[in-house]
This record gives sequence, structure tokens and C-alpha cells, in this order.
Amino acid sequence: MIVCGDDVLAHRLARELQDVYGERVTLVVPAPREPAPRPSVRPGPGAGLAQALFGRVTAAVARTAVADPPGTTADPALRVVETAEVDDTVLLDAGVAQAAALALVHEDDETNIRDALAARRLNPRLRLVIRLYNRRLGQHLETLLDQAAAVAEPGLDPGLLDASTTVLSDADTAAPALAATAIAGTSKVVQAGGLLLHAVERTPAAAGERADPGLCTLALLSATANDPAGFEGSELSGDQGPQLLPDDGAVAAARGRGTVALEAISYAGPTLPSKRFGTSALPVASLFSRRLRWSLAGVAAAVAAIALASSIATGDHPLHAAYLTLLDIFAIGDPAVGEATSRQVLQILAGFVGLLLLPVLIAALLEGLGTFRSATSLRRPPRTLSGHVVLLGLGKVGTRVLARLRRLNIPVVCVESDPEARGVALARRLRVPTVIGDVTEEGVLEAARIHRAHALLALTSIDITNLEAALSARSLKADLRVALRLYDDDFATAVYRTLRAAHPGALTRSRSVSHLAAPAFAGAMMGRRILGAIPVERRVLLFAAVEVAGNPLLDERKVSEAFHPGSWRVIALTTGSVPPDRPRAGFVWQLDPDRVLRPGEHVVVAATRRGLAELLGRGPRPA
Repeated sequence: MIVCGDDVLAHRLARELQDVYGERVTLVVPAPREPAPRPSVRPGPGAGLAQALFGRVTAAVARTAVADPPGTTADPALRVVETAEVDDTVLLDAGVAQAAALALVHEDDETNIRDALAARRLNPRLRLVIRLYNRRLGQHLETLLDQAAAVAEPGLDPGLLDASTTVLSDADTAAPALAATAIAGTSKVVQAGGLLLHAVERTPAAAGERADPGLCTLALLSATANDPAGFEGSELSGDQGPQLLPDDGAVAAARGRGTVALEAISYAGPTLPSKRFGTSALPVASLFSRRLRWSLAGVAAAVAAIALASSIATGDHPLHAAYLTLLDIFAIGDPAVGEATSRQVLQILAGFVGLLLLPVLIAALLEGLGTFRSATSLRRPPRTLSGHVVLLGLGKVGTRVLARLRRLNIPVVCVESDPEARGVALARRLRVPTVIGDVTEEGVLEAARIHRAHALLALTSIDITNLEAALSARSLKADLRVALRLYDDDFATAVYRTLRAAHPGALTRSRSVSHLAAPAFAGAMMGRRILGAIPVERRVLLFAAVEVAGNPLLDERKVSEAFHPGSWRVIALTTGSVPPDRPRAGFVWQLDPDRVLRPGEHVVVAATRRGLAELLGRGPRPA
């Protein structure tokens, strides 16, 4: 296995392949550069704390990124190649001609695409896993590289071609878990084809009460997982931690422990419509304020009353009386000289109504013009907004999380310091209230109505900014639900423990994007489609699409026999020969335990990382 990357995801992925799957890995990383001399800057107030925290993050990342240099025998299964730029020569030196899989996880999409084209030319049989943020471009790239492999190797197995190229995004992989952390009553979410899978955390069932297992029980939580302070760490309480994929006996014997149950729901309707003119983006109610609408209604009622009185007093037809009243209101009618007194009084009243109508029309014009002018600008958070989610950071991860929250119709307020950030355009199109400003400055969180918010998602790429935002938000609202995106997993664990100890009455979660994304990338390198990953406390469950034919642990076995507690479990299968990673595949979720799995079928399995390695034949077979 070859891994090419320039951040912590590459190092974590290499360790994942080596430790979990037992593969020999070559890690291609950029050569270290000499640090440029730093200008002398006088430190400001609070610089000591910021430097100490930044030093803690840097040291943790450095420990994660340390790898044995080439030629050492300390870790013979991991070889490190340092190069200034990846080209054909570097790929050949890394062994691309003999490799089984290559992962390109640079942060730059263009670099990954260029290296993928070169690698496919050098080895058509190579399995490619590409990190790409642009999903539409990723779909076209998958098709292009698979066609290139078919042209270069006409006799290549079609089943191998189907899994020869996989395009993943660390933002898409981590976004469901990050978004679910801030949602009340929901939990982790994975998309499988056209369905949404919800892994719902359930509280312990009362005595004599049977809990609803949903489709199946994925895990038994730690005994301290349901503590309101969020004690899910087992290391402080002596708990043995979560039990993944338990059997029915273990679930029945577990008392006082919450469970993680899987639920499948059909997707009802399209996503939120794009906010454009001519659609529901600007209804009449949003063009004019409520006070203005009441004013217009009052003027209309006055016109109708005068017209009715004129019809009764003069005996004219109601339509003719209404016509004369409108002429009097707009001051274009003839004076009622020599006519009945009632007609003259009504004409004077109509003139007064016309005077009242003039400022109302001007106000309506100004309000409508202001609404159209602000339609393409960012909305400000309404003063009455409450129970919303404050999303800090609209980068790659923040943009994906924002899209998921809006699909669930959850009110969101975004905070971003860069007005040209990647997700600002999405926030403008979805009409999401956005505050442009540095969260470290006074008044920014208050402008986002943090004191009335339900949760805070700090998803910027700077750990110190996320930590400072969490501390500032907690000072304004002590019971706020907080989820932090932190670069290093060790630092995330330390912050999580400290915050939960300082605020035992509030829910705190710390997440590392690389920790959530690495298992999905590693599973894709093993040759199977990874549908998603669900974190269960500090562990991860993978959902993968596996072919039954040729697998001795699945082929011609009953569903109950294919279940290995603690390692993997079959949760669904396709009714045809279409792999379940395709959007239109048919699913069967309620499986009969005595149903026999046949060749030609594909199953969806929930597995641990080590269990998936065993199921794919890359690890020791279970007894």
C-alpha cells in the first residue's frame, strides 16, 4: 500500500493500514523545509497562553507525524519516502508498479488528480483512493480512471474495475458525525444509496421494559455514557468501554447501559430549494412587514366602506360608486359641487383616505426595494431567534455540515471571519443568517445570539480559535452544547476531559476530522466501498458493501451464521446484482436469520475496523 499526503490524515491512514489491516505501507511525504526566520514581534496580552496551547498542538501533531526513516529496522512494515514533489520517478521508487493500492490524500485537489492520472498510466491494475472535495468532479474522475484502466487492460476482471477507483472526501466523511453532535434527539447518520441510516443512542430500559432494537443493536454504551456531563471515557470511571456489535444474549444481559440502535428511514422529498427570485425565497410576507400589511388592509377597508356608503346614499351601482371613490382618493375626480350633501362629505373623506394612502405606498416601495437589495446579501440573525445552532467556520468541513443541518430543517447561524470563504456563497444561497467577524473579538458571538442558542459547532481549521470560542460561549451560556473540531486526537481528548470536568452540567464533544476519516479511506484501499463511519464514543463502526461470492465467511451461509459478535454483522442486502453503493440499488433491511446468502448478492455490513479486515481476508480468520 502506498499513501501520498501532506497532512496528519496521511500519517493516520498509514498507521491504520499497518496496525489494523497488517499491510506493508510506503508513506510518501513532502521533504522538510528549513524554517524561515521569524520577525521579532512584541507579544501582546494573553500571548503566553496562546503560545503554550499552540506548542501543545504542535508537539502532538509532531508525535503523530513521526515515522521511521528509510533503512531503519524499527518498523519494517512502514517505509517513508521524502520528496519535494510527487512525479513518475517518485511513484516508481515507491513501488507503484507492484502496489495493490494507492491513496492520494493531499489537501490540494489538483495535486491529487495529477498524481492519479500518472499512477493509472504506470499501473492500470492499481486500486486508487483519491481525496477530493469537489463531489461532482470526483464522480467524473472515477468514470474516467476506470475507463482508462479498461482500455489499458482489456482482459481485466469487471469486478475489479468496479472498485478500481474510489473518490472520498474527509469533509463528507466527518460531516455527519459533527452535525449529529449538535442535534437534539438525533445521533450519527450514514447515507447508504438512497436511504439514511440513523444510529440512535437509547437510554437504558426500565425494569421489565423491552427496548426497541430498531433494525439491529450496533453497540452497548459504557455504563457512564448516559451521565449528563458526558462521561463516555471509561478511563476515569474504570468502565470497560463500549461493546460493539453485541449478540442478543449480551443485549439482554446488559443492565443499566445505553444502546446504539440502527434505524433506516426513507428520504422524503428533495433537499431545501435554492433561494432564488420567483421561488419561495421571497414570498409576499417577506416583502412587506406586518405593520405595513395591516396599514394596507386598513386603507382597503376604508375604501370599501366609502364606496358602500356612496352606493347607498346616491343609489348608484356598487361598481360605479367604487369607481368614483377611487377617483376621489387619487384626486382625479370632479368636485361634487351642486350635488347632495352626503356625496360631498364622502368625497372629502375619500380625499383624507388618499392622503393616508400616499405614505403607505412610499413605505411599501422602500421596503420592497430594500428586500430585493438584501436578497443577494447575507442575512443578519433575527432578534427573536432561539434554539438554533451556531456554526463557526465555513471552510470545507463547515460547508458540508451546514448543508446537512439545513437538510434536517435545523435553524443555523454561521460565523465566519473571511467574507470570501468557501461556504459563504452557500450560506447566501440558502438565506442562512451569517455574522462576518473574528470570533475572538468582543460582540461577535453575541451577534450570533449565542446566549439563546442550543449548540455551538466550532469547525475552523485553527485549534486555538475553536477552543477560545468554546470557552467564550460557555461564559455566556454555561449549559451550552459544544462540539469542537480539533486537529490532533490526543489534544481533543485532553480538551474534552478538561471541559467536561469544568462544566459537568453541559454536553461537550471533541472531534478530530482525521480520526473520523482515516478508517473510511483505509477500508476503501482494501477494495470495497465504504458507505460511512459512525463514531461510538471513542471507537468507530464502519458500514461497507461486500460481495457474497467467493467470501467463505458469507457465501452459502445463513444470516445468523454470518454474524460474528464484536467484529461484523450483516444488516442489509441487495435484491439484485447491483452493488449497494449505487444509488438505485434495492435494499432488504428486515432479514430472516435463516435466509441463506447466495453468490451474486451484495450485503451491507456493520463492522469494526479489525473485523472488516478479517471479513475481507486481510486479517486472521475467526474460529
